[in-house]
Amino acid sequence: MKAKIIRVRSAAGVYAVLCGAGILRDASGEIAKLGEFSSVHVLTSPKVWRAAGKTVKAAIPRDASQSQNVHLFDDAETKKSMRTAELLCRKLTRAGADRQSLIVAVGGGVVGDVAGFVAASYLRGVALVHVPTTLVAQVDSSIGGKTGVNLPEGKNLVGAFYAPRLVVIDTDLLRTLPERQFRSGIVEVIKYGVIADPELFAYLEQNMEKLLRKDRDALDYLIPRCVEIKADVVSRDERESGLREILNFGHTFGHALESVTKYRRYLHGEAVAWGMIAAALLGRELGITRNGDVSRAASLIRRVGKMPDWPRVGSKILTAAMFSDKKTRAGKLRFVVSPRIGEAHSSEAVSMEALERAMRLTPKVLGRAEEMHRTGILDG
Repeated sequence: MKAKIIRVRSAAGVYAVLCGAGILRDASGEIAKLGEFSSVHVLTSPKVWRAAGKTVKAAIPRDASQSQNVHLFDDAETKKSMRTAELLCRKLTRAGADRQSLIVAVGGGVVGDVAGFVAASYLRGVALVHVPTTLVAQVDSSIGGKTGVNLPEGKNLVGAFYAPRLVVIDTDLLRTLPERQFRSGIVEVIKYGVIADPELFAYLEQNMEKLLRKDRDALDYLIPRCVEIKADVVSRDERESGLREILNFGHTFGHALESVTKYRRYLHGEAVAWGMIAAALLGRELGITRNGDVSRAASLIRRVGKMPDWPRVGSKILTAAMFSDKKTRAGKLRFVVSPRIGEAHSSEAVSMEALERAMRLTPKVLGRAEEMHRTGILDG
């Protein structure tokens, strides 16, 4: 399959995102076009390298392959830390990496975030290529230059905006992805429909079962379309000063859920799924989101499959965790809300009463969205 090429503008220049089935096998030429590198350093996890290592090795230009180094690290969310970043920087130092070296991040969101932060920090910046291997990373986290690690106080609180030189999205890499990981990624695809593309959302309503089967036609349409949306947004607002905040729909709630459960209960997409429902309900409480759109969003998320339950913690604990969110300004929480499917904007005009009502209702909605709308519970 011929790769689809999507361009992303950044302060450092324009970079390409290549999308297609099997394209990693032909990526060596694209990497070679980036220039000559003194050495190549692959940052990845053991399980990802077992699944994709042979293919990735073939994608690295031959003139650099003799200087190739593979640095493995644990890609659990609990290991997305300053300590892991330090250990990787020390590995690079011992391997002789210099400013003419290339880092290739191979893996999901944690690998991309940590490896990107390392690339931005090591020797004040070395070249970076992303090879995302999960659905979340392919449609979202590998594009846009956000890198970072977590602190005990919250998610992604330390990081940098650092654009890659190239992103290679090979949809064939999803074939070996565990089902739970894949379903988690579908939530981010739904997000793009909610915030920017009603046609994409309607496609998902009609073709969710095909996507769950990893149907190639569905992936060939959905992944490049999500990349196009994100590329457009981040090209206009690289550093999240305004428009880019819409990409965080559901994430203020989702990050709080991950934090209060110590990053051990949810995959990222699962927490965002709950967060998207909470954000839709918050929009309803504020008189912004229509009941029908709340029901459509919750019903579509329900079809992705079972996920861990909403945690048994009080709304005050969750709210406190939200105040560590990066979008908080001058002590005010900011949330992304959706007036209708296909549109979104940020709002800080949120009362604590509306926020608490939304959080109380959220655990009751998932799995009963259609029934609740039909019987009028959502009108109460």
